[in-house]
Amino acid sequence: MSRILVIRGGAIGDFILTVPALRLLREAFPSSHIQVLGYKHIVALAEMSRYANATRSIEYAPLSSFFSNGAQLPTELVTYFGSFQQVISYLFDPDNIFAANLRQAGARNLIVGSPKITDQEHAARQLARPLEQLALYLEDPAAILSPPAPREPDPSLIAIHPGSGGEAKNWPLSRWIAVVEALLSADSNRRILLIGGEADVARVNRLRAILPNERVQCAQSLPLVELAARLQNCSLFLGHDSGISHLAAAVGTPSILLFGPTDPAIWAPANQNVKVLRAPDLTMNGIETLQVLTAVGEFAMGQSGRKGPSHIMS
Repeated sequence: MSRILVIRGGAIGDFILTVPALRLLREAFPSSHIQVLGYKHIVALAEMSRYANATRSIEYAPLSSFFSNGAQLPTELVTYFGSFQQVISYLFDPDNIFAANLRQAGARNLIVGSPKITDQEHAARQLARPLEQLALYLEDPAAILSPPAPREPDPSLIAIHPGSGGEAKNWPLSRWIAVVEALLSADSNRRILLIGGEADVARVNRLRAILPNERVQCAQSLPLVELAARLQNCSLFLGHDSGISHLAAAVGTPSILLFGPTDPAIWAPANQNVKVLRAPDLTMNGIETLQVLTAVGEFAMGQSGRKGPSHIMS
């Protein structure tokens, strides 16, 4: 059995944008042992979706020697890297020190892919380009992740992630409050799942304090595999340009995403169930509350087959 190693650091969104490349590898080499070396809590998504047979943490102290010139490479890691017939690395390695040490360790058929994304084409396509060296060509840039349980959407449950990796990508909190209040008042059966990570604690706590309601639940800093399972059972997801938005789209949840300075043609999930809202001035302040509620209403009409104005806007 051939063995393939994919090395991928980066945040949640960076990894999910690499999932189409992983899918391409799995489809091309269904009987190969594919392993992913990365941040354990993130790359667990690949094992969950059976793109990887196993994962290993990149946060391993002896691995630091591979980033130094002339270092004594640990025997265990030399054996580990040498056990793969194909290694694909997306690590930032501007001086090629890591790549040189991989080759010294016996890594065969090393492919080095840059983690830097340009404005030329969708990020998933750029991340799959290195696989063309294996005659593999990406057709569909949409990431697909598959939690173990089947998807069973709850029509009353809407997920909201009010944060992102940077303040410039966040919609004003006052508008999120207005949206949540409108959604709850429009339908007495509706429930909201507020999602937050480590960087979103303050925003989520402020929302919960202002919106004390038993119909507002909170999913704070959940393991990504668990969060994926919860997201797939929501009827709709609202968020920003963030890794959680990529996760929601990848598990099949229809998503309305608010974009400002970042280009959705490069960074938005490529899934068909995604609608992007972006203001002409490319700022988050330029997106009005009414636009978001209208988009939710259009989704509700599409789901129910009703014609005419949505009850959300009433």
